[in-house]
Amino acid sequence: MKIIGYETYIVPPRWGFIKIKTDEGIIGWGEPCLEGRTLSVHACVDELMKELIGKDPRDIEMHWNYLHRSSFYRGGAIMMSALSGIDQALWDIKGKELNAPVYQLMGGKCRDKIRTYSWVGGDRPNDVVNMAKDRVAQGFTAIKMNGTNELNYIDNYSKVDGLLDRVQSIRDAVGRDIGIAIDFHGRVHKAMAKVLMKELEPMRPMFIEEPVLAEHFDAIHEIAQYGAIPIATGERHHSRWDFKRLLEKGGVDIIQPDVCHCGGITEMKKIASMAEAYDVALAPHCPLGPIALASCVQVDSTCNNAIIQEQSIGIHYNKGCDVLDYMINKEVFDFEDGFCNNIDNPGLGIEINEEFMIEQQRKNIDWHNPHWTNNDGSFAEW
Repeated sequence: MKIIGYETYIVPPRWGFIKIKTDEGIIGWGEPCLEGRTLSVHACVDELMKELIGKDPRDIEMHWNYLHRSSFYRGGAIMMSALSGIDQALWDIKGKELNAPVYQLMGGKCRDKIRTYSWVGGDRPNDVVNMAKDRVAQGFTAIKMNGTNELNYIDNYSKVDGLLDRVQSIRDAVGRDIGIAIDFHGRVHKAMAKVLMKELEPMRPMFIEEPVLAEHFDAIHEIAQYGAIPIATGERHHSRWDFKRLLEKGGVDIIQPDVCHCGGITEMKKIASMAEAYDVALAPHCPLGPIALASCVQVDSTCNNAIIQEQSIGIHYNKGCDVLDYMINKEVFDFEDGFCNNIDNPGLGIEINEEFMIEQQRKNIDWHNPHWTNNDGSFAEW
């Protein structure tokens, strides 16, 4: 079998897809994207795919190492996102050729289903209580929300009180057994993160996500001392080498590699195994499209330390164009009691509605994240 060509798509709300074609008629789908920089990622895809034309797509480990290591300058968000999408498509091809789901090619399952959580609210916290009650009514046993608006290095305690009020209101509305994850989104600096960890502890959050920016991973151990709340991070780490430094520093309880940014299925599996040796759980980051979600679930099926899966159906980013809109076999993501069953179809296990995708590509989407400022006009993290 040989790779004979590929096609890429940039579609709403903020996703990029690739279709890799073979001389035997088998195609593989991947999701090479980087929110706000997908055009750059696809330029990198074009460079990488030149090396794969005429090659056997089944030699995934060889291709991964060649594409990653053959460049003098390695890693980074752009290159790893391009490699991630290509890697997903190669696994899809291999599974389809062998008529087996990807998880069977990675050692088989260690579970039958994976717990999922659903987002409530938007970039800025809003009517999260009613949204949380709605998600629980749909069967979800866990939700995640953005915790704060913009925060300066040292900021007004009314913002702290606002977060506490929102979380307590959700806890009162849904009960003590529903998981509440609070995403600080890297908006919080170390000093305020200490305050929030201490104040939130009595409300028993499921976890705090990105208490500080990814580049301050060495501060996580210090922040962890201020509240007995699991800390999750890792969506902005791009390889096992990034995660190695994070795990060695300590303080992190849950890693969140993104299968579209960390090097794909091949690398996520290795990162998960490394984390297990540190007694750290896996909860893959996935606010993206159907190929990303299917890839995550395939990995979750094989990882004993996978505890919960993010999914973006109905998330605020997806207004007007959602995950299931790009799928033919939508039933794959019919969550039961908040769980997603293992995907047993060949390859990644999803059928892409290519006609719809082509139609959406005509919209020329160029998504960028918001730009925020503090009250004094200085830059604020989004």
